[in-house]
Order: sequence, then C-alpha cells, then structure tokens
Amino acid sequence: MRNGGVSFWWQQVGLPVPTDRLEGDASCDVAVVGGGLTGLWTAYYLHEADPTLDIRVLEAEFAGFGASGRNGGWLSSELAGSARTYAAVAGEDGVQRLRDALRGTVDEVIGVAAREGVEADIVRSGVLTVARSEAQRQRLGGKLTAGQVADRVRVAGAVSGHFDPDCARVHPARLVSGVARVVRERGVRIHEGTRVTSVSPGTVVTERGTVRAPVVLRCLEGFTAGLAGHRRDWLPMNSAIVVTAPLTDAQWGDIGWDGAELLGDEAHAYCYAQRTADGRIAMGGRGVPYRFGSRTDVDGRTQDRTVEQLRATLTTLFPSLAGVRLEHAWCGVLGVPRDWSASVAYDAATGLGHAGGYVGSGLTATNLAGRTLRDLVLGHDTDLTRLPWSGHRVRRWEPEPLRWAGVHALYGLYRAADRREDAGLGRTSRIARVAHRVAGR
Repeated sequence: MRNGGVSFWWQQVGLPVPTDRLEGDASCDVAVVGGGLTGLWTAYYLHEADPTLDIRVLEAEFAGFGASGRNGGWLSSELAGSARTYAAVAGEDGVQRLRDALRGTVDEVIGVAAREGVEADIVRSGVLTVARSEAQRQRLGGKLTAGQVADRVRVAGAVSGHFDPDCARVHPARLVSGVARVVRERGVRIHEGTRVTSVSPGTVVTERGTVRAPVVLRCLEGFTAGLAGHRRDWLPMNSAIVVTAPLTDAQWGDIGWDGAELLGDEAHAYCYAQRTADGRIAMGGRGVPYRFGSRTDVDGRTQDRTVEQLRATLTTLFPSLAGVRLEHAWCGVLGVPRDWSASVAYDAATGLGHAGGYVGSGLTATNLAGRTLRDLVLGHDTDLTRLPWSGHRVRRWEPEPLRWAGVHALYGLYRAADRREDAGLGRTSRIARVAHRVAGR
C-alpha cells in the first residue's frame, strides 16, 4: 500500500511540476495568496467580471496541493459552519439563505465544469447518510427505513437513513487542475513554488520576492497557520482517507452499491465515502486530529493506526469486504475556526480580504466564497455579500499547549460517545453534548 504522495487523486493524474515561479519583485491589481479552489475560483470570477484586472495567484507548492486535491470528492450542499452561530447574527432566515446559496452552488460548479471542459468524473448522484444506532437515528431524523437504505447500499446495521439529492461525486484533482487550467488560459498568472511568508496592506512577501497590490486576498484554508501572525486564526485539522483496490462485480453486488451516490454516517467521529469512477471505495475520517503547534504535513503520509481505523470502519460497514486490499492512504488539513463557522471578508480601507474555515465542507463552499469575494472586492452589494458568513469574525484559538490538549480531548470525548451509543444507549450521549460545548459548536 502506498502511503502519502499527496493523494491518490494526484497519483492517478500525475503530480504537477511547479511552474512560473515568482522571479523577484512584481506588482499587480489583485494578489491571491493560496492556489487551492478558494483562490482559483476567486481569480476565475474576478477575471470574468473584469478581464482588465492583473491577477496573480501565489502558491507554495502547486495549484491544488492542499485540501482541494486531497478531499473526499463531495460536492455537497452541507452548511459550512454552525447554524447556531449564523442564526445569532442573521436569524433563521439568514441561515436558510446560506443553505440555499450552497445548494445552488452545486449546480454552479457542475455548470462551469461543463462550459469550460473540465472533466472531473462529476456525477450528480446525491448523498446517503445512514444511522447505525438509535441515538444516530434520532439525530439524523431521516425518512428512509432500514429496508430503503438497503435498496441503495447494504450497510451493515443501518436502522434508518436520509438521502439528499443536492450532492455530486467529484474527482478532486481533476477538478482543481481543470479550474487552474481555465484560469491560466484567461491570463491569470499562478506563481507556483512561491511560498508567502507574510501579508500586509498592499504587500505580499514571499521567499522569492515581494508582490505589491492594492488588493490582497488570503485563501490558505488549513495552511493559514503557517503565515506570520495567523497561527491561531484557524486550526489545521487533519483528515485521512484510504482507497481500496478496484472491487469485483461480485463484491459490488454483495454490498448493493450500484449507483454513484456518496455515503456517510451520523456518528460523532463520522466517516465519508465515495464509489470512484474506476470502481474503488475511497473512505475518509478523523485519525490523529491535530499536530502540536498547528503543524501541517508535506507529503500526505498518515499514521499506520489511522489506516487501521479506517480499514476497521470499512469492514464494519461492509463485512464482506474484510479481505479487500487497500492501495493508498493519505491525509490533509482543513481549516477550523474557533466557532466552527466559515467566513468571507474584505476591508476596502486596507485592501485585505480572506475566505475559508470550511470545517470540511469546502468543495462547494470554495466556489460560493470565490463569487462572494468577487462582489466584495468590486464593491457590489449583492445577495452573496449579505449572506451571514460575509464579514463574520471569530475569536482566536487558545495558545499551546491548551490548543493541542483541547482538540485531542475533544475527539476522545466524541469517540467515547460513539462507543456508548454503539453499545445501545438510546439517545445522544451526554459526553457528546459536553464535547460540543468544549468545541464551541
């Protein structure tokens, strides 16, 4: 089994070689820090709105190196944040507007990919969420019976389920590389292999020169902590994925997974999976959730015990796959704000803006954030700029060692809650409620 190498998705399409490194000082109209989907979508929509803008994207590795090329491939309408947090400032109506905008964004991404010739194995197949205990069933509130769940996918122990049609399967590396290609073709320069060390109004300092721009947009998501002065803004939370060898027709028949719907569960330490276009199962979940000092990995290598945990999850859901071979494992980081709620912001007085903190729901939210940053930068008052995540501010994370101890304790509590619920507790464990309070969710 291969471990690391950024991700299976990138190994499938081939690891890019960084190009167009910054060579000395430069200037432009808009400097975008971060070559993931947030930065690329922002550049795409800004250029579409005003082709005269000189836009440059600055990326430490290659476009899509981070979460954009490592995620589980869920183009989902799931809310990127806490409904309670957004409702406190914008009411239930504001939360619903954000939910509706995310649902519409699923079709926006699919539409752009079709228009721009981005081939990313996209299938608008929906997502099936299953409950495997009474406590999960109560939280999920799904309308599917155990039999109806089995008609879609035969998950062992499923007692109920919920199907959301507003979700699509995606090949992450093909999507982000396709968007990067389109952005380059439109004249936006992506300076790969160019690590940014600090940002300030009008200035982006990199290891290869300084870029001066009246607009500077920080789009680093889980890698934000590596920027000077931003270590405690968002927590770089680790998530890991394994992918199986291609399953045989008989194995697919045994588990009844005939379509391309995505699959998740209602556990506190949840899992997420997709049936890939080439007939594998890619399954992800939390391993070691956080590294001391907000450190992030380079190569995507994950711990052996995390691989075994994911193997155990796979065979718990599908006992008939106990002998299936795992071919690749990898991990990446996602950005988690202290209140677990994403934000998009721009200050016209300083020219500084940012977007991120998607808490694992970023594949869709990046596109919505890019369109929102476009409107904010251009000074347009739109439905997007009035969404409750626009201008949202959260407090910083605690200093170390409180940050490390708190996060590991938090996920210890969630795992303990899952064990109690799996053992037959007929309601959500009080341990999970304590964990929610600790997390600030």
